Amino acid sequence: MSTRLPLLQVTHLQKSFDTTTVLNDVSFEVREGEIVCLLGPSGCGKTTLLRVIAGLEIADVGDVIFDDRDVRDVPVHQRGFGFMFQDFALFPHKNVWDNVIFGLRMQNLPPDQIRQQAQAALAMVGLNGFEQRDVHQLSGGEKQRVALARSLAPQPKLLMLDEPLGALDRQLREELMIEVRRILKSARLTAIYVTHDQAEAFAVADRVVIMNAGRIEQIGTPVEVYARPASEFVARFLGLPNLIDGTVISQAANVAVIRTPLGHLHVTTDRTFKPQQAITLLIRPDAAALDPNPFDAEGEWFSETPQANVLEGELIDVAFRGRYQRVVVHVNDVDLVFEIETRSTPGAIGRRVRVALQSDALLIL
Repeated sequence: MSTRLPLLQVTHLQKSFDTTTVLNDVSFEVREGEIVCLLGPSGCGKTTLLRVIAGLEIADVGDVIFDDRDVRDVPVHQRGFGFMFQDFALFPHKNVWDNVIFGLRMQNLPPDQIRQQAQAALAMVGLNGFEQRDVHQLSGGEKQRVALARSLAPQPKLLMLDEPLGALDRQLREELMIEVRRILKSARLTAIYVTHDQAEAFAVADRVVIMNAGRIEQIGTPVEVYARPASEFVARFLGLPNLIDGTVISQAANVAVIRTPLGHLHVTTDRTFKPQQAITLLIRPDAAALDPNPFDAEGEWFSETPQANVLEGELIDVAFRGRYQRVVVHVNDVDLVFEIETRSTPGAIGRRVRVALQSDALLIL
């Protein structure tokens, strides 16, 4: 995919409403056949960005280039883009078939072509045989599929989806986020997908654009973004709470010694730092091995851990999360959150515990 030329180029977009800046120097690209997710909290500007690309809003500054053509002055209906809304926007007085063919009729296509494209779209979303169903007879998941079929039927050059699963319950969203990616990929569509849900973005996207207060914080694949968050905001937004201020004491080869409120920590890094350089250290939730009986025996899992990376603290919370347990350990006035295997025994709340941190699970932001 990296060898393909960008199909969409967004460059230096700025947009304000009255005195409020909503988009601030936003630039990114989308390649042909790629699914890019705009991810961020409510009010960060992702929906406004989508509307500017669609032509529903006009940017104050910047360009939207699609297929080497500046579309800034191209009317919405002439851009050839598809749009799927959070509330589906289905016509309640029309059945499934009439909803799906609505956009095709607006294009004044021949009846045979309308029928062919509508049937193909319904087949793609698994709704063959639903043509005559009334919309009010459908479940939430079925309505979402009808809305997606209606968006797919005109065969858009670019499909934009604004929180398409936001109105569904958690279980249904879990099922459909995988299905939506499969459908978009099978249709070979280029898509921009807006969501505030990290798990949804990671399941659907080829690349993620993380936004905050109208700016782009980081762009990368889900694996890249989660493994190496570019800022404190990204780390916290992705649910990585262990952020510690520190100072670089020394560095030898790929191991830096960091002074922190927890003590000195050894961190594996491919970057070079100066002595006394101030940094922010991320301790990943999966970084820890926990010994609930620190004074009974020396656990084998401590044998290859630098002594500086072994912490002692008080276990103050344990919460069962199914696949893992979320534990909170209080160390030198700092609460650290870790995820450990469900079959592990963290011990009783209030006990003293030791925590061994893997040096390659610590990240200097």
